[in-house]
Amino acid sequence: MALRLVQVNFKARDDSALGRFWADALGWGVSSEGPGVTNVEPVGFVWPDPDAVCIDVVTVPDPETVRYRAHLDLSTTSAAHQAELVAHLLELGATPADVGQGDVPWTVLADPEGNLFCVLEPRPIYRDTGPIAAVVVSCADPRAMARFWGEATDWTLHEVTDDLASLRAAQGVGPYLEFVRSHDVKAVGRVHLDLKPYPGDDQAAEVARLRVLGATDADVGQGEVPWVCLADPEGNEFCVLTAG
Repeated sequence: MALRLVQVNFKARDDSALGRFWADALGWGVSSEGPGVTNVEPVGFVWPDPDAVCIDVVTVPDPETVRYRAHLDLSTTSAAHQAELVAHLLELGATPADVGQGDVPWTVLADPEGNLFCVLEPRPIYRDTGPIAAVVVSCADPRAMARFWGEATDWTLHEVTDDLASLRAAQGVGPYLEFVRSHDVKAVGRVHLDLKPYPGDDQAAEVARLRVLGATDADVGQGEVPWVCLADPEGNEFCVLTAG
């Protein structure tokens, strides 16, 4: 039994506008599964597939009250590509952000609804990830997060230190999932992770397994929905979708 990371979920004031921003930022397409929901994924992509972690943008009544600790890092192939991408993102409506990063080779931006993300300088490790290099979660203990998420999913652990835990789909494709140690763990945006069981697996059994691993139930005002909201041992909320 195992789960796969299939998408990141953005809470938004306007799912259509924010979804279009991220589609244009990544060179992906948009679709919708219903009112208030915009799906952002590679053109021609058959979801779910480990080649990409997609984006699901959902309109909620008051997104300002929803604060998570996850953000996206975008990959680049050269210094020129990084500069061009930053310029393109600013044209799309992103704004420069100062989070105390100082003099670093990456660029910190905020999307039109204020969610932070980074445009990385070229790094060999991310040369084949696609436009999203990593989904990054701030945490207090990367080693503990590696234990939980390594058992929660079928992703492979690539690196674990006191400061960083890095996982990637077992197929060796798509972005990384990274847990980065922060001495001041705080919410940085409205992004959380969505996990999905494999076809034929049982959602309830997976949820029970996660609770044994240390997950706890989370109430985010979801009401009667087919997915289950949980929090990992550091309180990072995530959802377990239905199998299929």
